[in-house]
Amino acid sequence: MSSETLLLKNLLGPQAIATIADAGAAAAPRFDRPMFVRAASDGLDALSIMERVRHIADALHRALPDDYGATLDTLRAMAPRLTHGFQAIAITEIVARHGLDDFDRSMAALADLTRFGSAEFAIRPFLAADPDRALATMERWTASADEHVRRLASEGARPRLPWAARVSALKADPTRAAPILEALKADPAIYVRKSVANHLNDIAKDRPDWLVERLAQWPRDNERTAWIIRHALRTLIKKGDPAALALIGVGHGAAVTVRRFVVEPASVRLGERIAIAAELASESPDDQPLVVDYRIHYARSGGKSAPKVFKLKSFTLAGRGTAVLSISQTIRDFTTRRHHPGRHRIELIVNGRGVGEAWFDLLADRND
Repeated sequence: MSSETLLLKNLLGPQAIATIADAGAAAAPRFDRPMFVRAASDGLDALSIMERVRHIADALHRALPDDYGATLDTLRAMAPRLTHGFQAIAITEIVARHGLDDFDRSMAALADLTRFGSAEFAIRPFLAADPDRALATMERWTASADEHVRRLASEGARPRLPWAARVSALKADPTRAAPILEALKADPAIYVRKSVANHLNDIAKDRPDWLVERLAQWPRDNERTAWIIRHALRTLIKKGDPAALALIGVGHGAAVTVRRFVVEPASVRLGERIAIAAELASESPDDQPLVVDYRIHYARSGGKSAPKVFKLKSFTLAGRGTAVLSISQTIRDFTTRRHHPGRHRIELIVNGRGVGEAWFDLLADRND
């Protein structure tokens, strides 16, 4: 298990359980603190972070009042006493698991609780059970004065929300929440705009043509909207999609010469760093907007590879000018990426087109 995974799990470890227990005892005189701590702690070590969310929620539900309205009141009283967003996510899970039959009060509670720890996961069962009703409620939230509630309207309805259960209605039509995104396309809060961009980027993976057509209608002279457009198109831009590049004012390909493209050192072990450097020279007398990325083809077993694109720099290259670009990256394992020894090819990509290649070898660990 990676250190990253352990650190994440520990966000809902013994200290978090103690904090939730203290909040419950302060909010409800009859809260059974010892029972909650025992139930929440039992079997915790073997669980992932989202499994811990559900496990703690089930333990907490047993310690709360039988009356659902009283439970919601207690959760509202507990939330300000929590010390981390994941603790609040665990208590919103009670609404997800026990509130589907009380739709209006449950949705109102999620809107109240989301400011303490996003209710984006807890809202998914409501979207699955009645997407029309849930989306209509969430569209009304876009007018809220609270940026956390506005953000929940977008984030909770993301078609590919990480760690969350897929919603069949959104899977069938990932554009179902378009009215919400339209309402938030110039939101003053960066917290909300990031969610809108991520939501649109989710749609790009299933409906790229729809996305480009919709964003082409948005006002790019609005700074807030322009920011969303650029970040919403990032997946398509990394793929070199000509329509997406055109939407941000970039041509497909560029009149440039690669004078130098190197990766150093030529061989590394896991945990060590590589440095990537490139020098570009303009062949045009005119200024050129450039989007420069690099694609690592990660070595896999059986001679296969898995490509992933990384951002290098977006800038304007002066006519007949040159630019020197550099970046470094640690080669280490993540929960979403495991490295294999072998040759890793790197492509330099300018405005969606490959213009150069280099490589490095990842050596086997000395203990292997």
